[in-house]
Amino acid sequence: MKKQLQSIVGEKWYLDSPNDLYTYSYDATPIFQSMPDAVVMPGTTKEVSEVLKIANEHQIPIIPRGSGTNLAASTIPVHGGIVLNMTRFNQIIEIDQKNLTATIGPGVVTADLHNAVEAAGLFYPPDPGSMRISTVGGNMAQCAGGMRGLKYGVTKDYIMGLEYVLPSGAVLRSGGKNVKDVAGYDMTRLLVGSEGTLAVITEITLKLLPLPETKRTLVAYFTKLVDAAKTVEKVISSKIIPATMEFMDQGTMKVVDDFAKLGLPLEMKAMLLVEQDGPEELVTRDIERIAEIAKQEGASIVQVSKTMEDGARLLAARRAALSALSRLRPTTILEDATVPRSRLAEIVEEVERIAEKYQVQICTFGHAGDGNLHPTCMTDERDKEEIHRVELAFEEIFHTAIRLGGTITGEHGVGLAKMNYLHLKVGEGGIELMRQIKEAFDPNNIMNPGKIFANSERRRLVVKK
Repeated sequence: MKKQLQSIVGEKWYLDSPNDLYTYSYDATPIFQSMPDAVVMPGTTKEVSEVLKIANEHQIPIIPRGSGTNLAASTIPVHGGIVLNMTRFNQIIEIDQKNLTATIGPGVVTADLHNAVEAAGLFYPPDPGSMRISTVGGNMAQCAGGMRGLKYGVTKDYIMGLEYVLPSGAVLRSGGKNVKDVAGYDMTRLLVGSEGTLAVITEITLKLLPLPETKRTLVAYFTKLVDAAKTVEKVISSKIIPATMEFMDQGTMKVVDDFAKLGLPLEMKAMLLVEQDGPEELVTRDIERIAEIAKQEGASIVQVSKTMEDGARLLAARRAALSALSRLRPTTILEDATVPRSRLAEIVEEVERIAEKYQVQICTFGHAGDGNLHPTCMTDERDKEEIHRVELAFEEIFHTAIRLGGTITGEHGVGLAKMNYLHLKVGEGGIELMRQIKEAFDPNNIMNPGKIFANSERRRLVVKK
C-alpha cells in the first residue's frame, strides 16, 4: 500500500514518520487527538483520484485537511487512515475581472486570496479569524464566517462552482461562473459545509465584489452588557447594516488590552467595534447615526477613528482575542453559539449566569451584528473535574441558544466537538436524511468517518491524555 501511494504522489509527499504522524493527530480544537496511519500530499486532481480509488477499495479512512485551524475537531483522524493534506493546491488559477470571479485551488491561504483580489480592485469578503493561516478549502469545508458576515454573508455565499472527487475516484464539476444556474440539485451548496465527509474538493470558483471605496470605524464602551446588546438590535432595526459589528466583554477587553497595548477603558463592561464601508457619503452618514444610537442606548464613551489605519488597528486587536485569551490558562476552548439578533441581550446574560453557576471562567466576544457569539473558556484539560464542569456549562449554553431560536454553531461546524448536540437543531429525522445523503456519496464510509453523526457505529472519540 505504501509503495502504491508513493508511486502516485512521489516519496517526498508521503509521510509516515512518528513525528509527522503526531503533527497531524490534532488540529486547533483542544482535547481531541488521534494518530493517522499516513499523510499523503497530492498535487493534482488525478493524484487525488488515484489515492481515493485505493482507499475506497481497501476501505481506508480519508481525512481531507488544509491548515488544521478548524475549531470543531473536524480533521482529527479518529479511525486512523490517511490524512489528505491539500495545501499543495495553492494556486490562484484566475482572477476574472469580466465575470468578477476567482478560480483557485483549495490550498490557497485566505489572506493571500484577499491580497491578490484587492490588488485588482476587487473584494472577497469572508474573513475568518484564522485567515492568515487557514485555507479557502478549509473555510469551505466548515462554511467559515468572520467579522464581515453581518453585511456580506459567509463562505457559502461566495462559492459558485467546484471540481470535486468522489470516494470512487470519479471527478465531477458543479456550478461555474454563471450568475444564474438552477440545473438540478445544487451540489455546490451541499458540499459547502460538508466537512470532508462527502468528497474531496480540488478546485473552487468564487464570487468577487468591487472593492469598497472607503471604511470608517467606531468603538463604543458600555457599563452594562445588556446596553451593548440593545445597541446592536437598535442599529439593525434602524435599517443600518454595518460591514462589521463586533462585541467584547470586560474580561476579553482586559486580556486583549494587555496583549495589544491599546489603552482601553477597562472599567467598562463591554465594547462594540463597528466598521462601515462603501461610498464615503454613505459611510459618514451611517457612522454618525450609529454613534447617536449607541449614546441613546447607554454608551458611556463613543469614539470614531480618525483614519482607516486607526480602525484597522482596533480590528486587528479584535482578531487577536483568541490568541490573547489563550495566554491565560493551558487550555482554551472557544465555542460558537448563535441566536437571532433580537435575542442577543438574553444570550449574553445567560452565558454570564451559566459561567457563575458552574464556576468556570468564560469570556465572551464575537460577531454581535449577526448574533454569533464566541463564549470562550480558559481551563486546564488535566483537571478532569473542571473540564467536566466546562462541558456542562457549554451544554447548557447550546440548549439555551436553541431555546432562544438559535443554533449550536454559526461558523465553526459540527465535527467531533458538537456532534452530540446536532439533534437539538435538526432533529433525528434531519440526521437520518443526512446519513442517507452521506451513504449515496460514500457507501463505504471512508470520507472523514466519525464526524457529524454521533450515533455512527464506527464512532470512537479519542481524548488527548
